[in-house]
Amino acid sequence: MEVSQQEKQGILRAIDLYVEGGRKASGKIAAEAFSSTATMSWTEDGKLKSVPIQVLIDGFDSWEPMEASYELTTLDVAEDVAIVRIESQFGPSKFADMFTLVKDGDLWKIVSKVYHVKK
Repeated sequence: MEVSQQEKQGILRAIDLYVEGGRKASGKIAAEAFSSTATMSWTEDGKLKSVPIQVLIDGFDSWEPMEASYELTTLDVAEDVAIVRIESQFGPSKFADMFTLVKDGDLWKIVSKVYHVKK
């Protein structure tokens, strides 16, 4: 499906808020990107871990501000749902981040974050 520039900007706004929250060590900024019911999942020592997104938001508040950036690698939209994949870097740490977003009114909200720490 062809994505309008307005929809792409709305989706990337959520991703930008997530990265900006890390850059500024601000859970308040990051929280704007996520649905209150969002989750975060990853694998640790070969075991699936999944937590409410509030764990990440609280983590941002405990960090120090740092350099943070991302490169968009995938953006797939079907009407009011989207999948986004980015390559991100927060300080020295690099990640493959994948997000599921849903349009809530006029805003796109992240409902799921799945990530892999790159070595």
